[in-house]
Amino acid sequence: MGRSTAPTADRSSLAENREADPTTFTAEELQELQRRFGVHGPQPKLAQLFTKGVDQLTPLRSHTVTRLDALRPVVWRESHRTGINPMLLAAILFDEMQHAKPGEDLPLAAHSGLFSTHGPAQLGLSEMVKQGLLREEASPEEVAAARDQLLDPERNVELLAGKMARLLLVLKQPASSTFNVSQNRGRAKTVATLAYLHNGKLDYPARILRYMQDPELHGLIFSVQRKPAPELI
Repeated sequence: MGRSTAPTADRSSLAENREADPTTFTAEELQELQRRFGVHGPQPKLAQLFTKGVDQLTPLRSHTVTRLDALRPVVWRESHRTGINPMLLAAILFDEMQHAKPGEDLPLAAHSGLFSTHGPAQLGLSEMVKQGLLREEASPEEVAAARDQLLDPERNVELLAGKMARLLLVLKQPASSTFNVSQNRGRAKTVATLAYLHNGKLDYPARILRYMQDPELHGLIFSVQRKPAPELI
């Protein structure tokens, strides 16, 4: 009886899957995420080119790094509270602040309903509903108070961490799966999925994974602030 070649083919297929780009989603994966989470499709090519162009603007990057530095204490606080990698939170914050629309966080504009997402992490009222912090049939007063929370930078970071924790629970993954993503494809895939579910654009996961390895951002989050030594008299 001849030896079957099916097991060898299966092993080869599994090896290819393990080596595949974690930021690439198959059609089946996208359909499943669409069914379960309602995320939308890929970013248009023109929008991708615009995003890449914005990323090259040094003054804008410096301004965003300064804003992220101000949020560093709350990033660490929320990382300790949820167990989520602070670099994942920092990467999402950096990207969303880097590409924020002018004027969208002005209270007048936010309360006008012109923008659907607010704050450093670009979160909407729907996320507060999903976290049980806002009723689906909320009154205008409750909606206004919720928007005020989204506009508050520290509260916004708290809600971002809560969103990541909520999604990890649905994906049945522990918070520890957001660490060591550069050395573990499975964890990189988890983070890529979280990023895609947060933003809904197919080019977004690769940016988040790249920012998580960015030397400047890594140094900012993990830097130790030391008080100057007293001068000897």
